[in-house]
Amino acid sequence: MTSPRNRRYFGTDGIRGRVGQKPITPEDMLHLGWAMGKALASHAGSEVLIGKDTRESGYMMESALESGLSAAGVDVVLTGPLPTPAVACLTRASNAAAGIMISASHNPYHDNGVKCFTSDGHKFSDDLELRIEVLLAEKIQTVASGVMGKARRHNRAADDYVDYCLEQVGVDLDLSDFKVVLDCAHGAAYEIGPRLLHKFGAEVVLAGVLPDGYNINDQCGSVHPQHMAELVKMHNADLGIALDGDADRVVLADASGKVVDGDGMLYVLGVYGQKNPRVADGIVGTVMTNLGLELACQKYGIAFERSNVGDRYVLEKMYAKSWTLGGETSGHIIQLDKGTTGDGLLTAISVLQMMHSTGRTLAELVSGLQIYPQSMINVPINGSVSAAILLDDETVINAVREVESALGCNGRVVLRPSGTEPVIRVMVEGIDAVQVETLVEQLTMAVVSSSAKY
Repeated sequence: MTSPRNRRYFGTDGIRGRVGQKPITPEDMLHLGWAMGKALASHAGSEVLIGKDTRESGYMMESALESGLSAAGVDVVLTGPLPTPAVACLTRASNAAAGIMISASHNPYHDNGVKCFTSDGHKFSDDLELRIEVLLAEKIQTVASGVMGKARRHNRAADDYVDYCLEQVGVDLDLSDFKVVLDCAHGAAYEIGPRLLHKFGAEVVLAGVLPDGYNINDQCGSVHPQHMAELVKMHNADLGIALDGDADRVVLADASGKVVDGDGMLYVLGVYGQKNPRVADGIVGTVMTNLGLELACQKYGIAFERSNVGDRYVLEKMYAKSWTLGGETSGHIIQLDKGTTGDGLLTAISVLQMMHSTGRTLAELVSGLQIYPQSMINVPINGSVSAAILLDDETVINAVREVESALGCNGRVVLRPSGTEPVIRVMVEGIDAVQVETLVEQLTMAVVSSSAKY
């Protein structure tokens, strides 16, 4: 992958926005489908897979993308509702030219977007995205009727992905002693998630499996794991699993209802997965990964490095280091020995596998990880001013210096623009929780003050 460059449509994870507003309109999706088809001209005659989550707007976007691709002479395979990692997997397995996932991930139903995968199951490179953006400035030119693309449905898409997951973990894994709460966020895994856990024999308490097109991520799933955690306590379950809308990320809860995020999962998979010869000796986190994980890796002799936020940057560093484990605090975990992108279901089952093989509870597995106090505030910004301008403002720079001076060598400060929302994420981490809260508020006020100038 090339280094990040300024792009008009593509963010850190595809294209995302409010439905009905640019670029999430029927016209834009039609144009995007055509531009993608033109950019993939070297795969003439190949197919493009299109999957989606459960948002009502997915129908509109699916039809528009299909029309655009067809106009460019590219065939389309429609999978219906399917997790993002399943689209990546099936794209790779079928040798399709590309895969498109229609989803806004953890965002509310009124947002939507697309995530795009190459034929090898990886996210589009910056170069390919830039090529598509150039084509989006051109007028659509439909190919001749005799070479227009056709569309068909993949009726076994869910079955094929379940089989794939069984192969990755091992069909002999017996989880019949486990009671698990599974919250699918009324999203893409509402049907596959329960099927997969039942295949391993687990007793499953279900939540978030009644999508109506509008309730995706609504007070449920990985963005709101408290609901799942309460169900764990109510049903005396061994583990809670909360997926997001497209099931590429996951948040867990132990038997007491204590939430375990991506840092805890990286710790469990890294420390207890060392006996697995397929697990490399290093972990890639991000600038947002808790300092506690970095120090725990030092204790166990596991190399640790940070990347920018975004799974594409985590993956880039994983390949550079030849490591197979990396991820984000949000619960987006990549296991390269199992797939090319984050997979909430496979991550959760991998943790269950560790619990099964060690005979330990999740609480016992994460007990050696000390999480340092960390606070983050999302500061909304005016769309007319770039985040880069605000972060370079003298008021913000001076505030950062003051906070870093107060923390000394016992903490970290991170300010970064979100790749999916019009906000700047302000994060402070240290050893004193009260000080951390005070300093993050101080830094937030500086960003707000800077924003008011514009």
